[in-house]
Amino acid sequence: MRALVDSNWVVEHREVRLVDLRWSPTGSALARYQAGHLPSAAFVDLDRDLAQPGGPGRHPFPSVEDFAALLGRLGIAPTTPVVVYDDGPGSFAARLWFMLRVHGHLNSAVLDGGLAAWTAAGLPLSVEEPHFAPVALSPLVRDESRLVDRAAVAARAQSALLLDARAPERYRGETEPIDKVAGHIPGAVNAPFANNLDPGGRFKPAAELRDLYLKLGAGRATEVIASCGSGVTACHDLLALELAGISNAKLYIGSWSDWCSSGAPVATGS
Repeated sequence: MRALVDSNWVVEHREVRLVDLRWSPTGSALARYQAGHLPSAAFVDLDRDLAQPGGPGRHPFPSVEDFAALLGRLGIAPTTPVVVYDDGPGSFAARLWFMLRVHGHLNSAVLDGGLAAWTAAGLPLSVEEPHFAPVALSPLVRDESRLVDRAAVAARAQSALLLDARAPERYRGETEPIDKVAGHIPGAVNAPFANNLDPGGRFKPAAELRDLYLKLGAGRATEVIASCGSGVTACHDLLALELAGISNAKLYIGSWSDWCSSGAPVATGS
């Protein structure tokens, strides 16, 4: 299954399991889902379902067992096709897409343009909350080779390309609305996830994405590692890299929220 699909594809493939992964810092995402979502879409809460307390960082992965339980509750069997969407840019939807891929569920994609593209196409929304027959928990195996921790980032600083998906002003340390320290990991290159999108809020063509990331150094580095504030929007860069044909890039799960809380060196400016 290709990593990115459009609204027409979803309409034509009714067997797909749709997941609404809208998020809001005020906790209003569920209310927005209840006010209108893609028909038959299930709501997944980023903080409750796709992270667990205790770190590293603000959004560490849940245990393999807890993630398997979530998929079972949503009726997602190993062969069930899954399409994830959010309000539009895919900055949250890509987190679940990457988690599915890294746990071996390759039959997954992000809806290009998300809810905004769906409604712009004149397609209907629903207020009915679907109920799925749970499936037996499938044994999941997490591909740890796609994940790195703080020690690995520090050790590979000279050989790897470390991408920072946050907005430029946060990368430069001019503002930091969430974490206690502003700046970026020394050696990281700014790759704002917004640069993956065209003016209409959809992903740029694969050739443009490939050119973008090759200019950032993806062709010269021994490996590519994506980071952000807490390992969420970095997955947007990972999706863009996949679309660009640059495979096996890795996620620093803890990202800046882990790095800046550890006393590790901090860089500012561009």
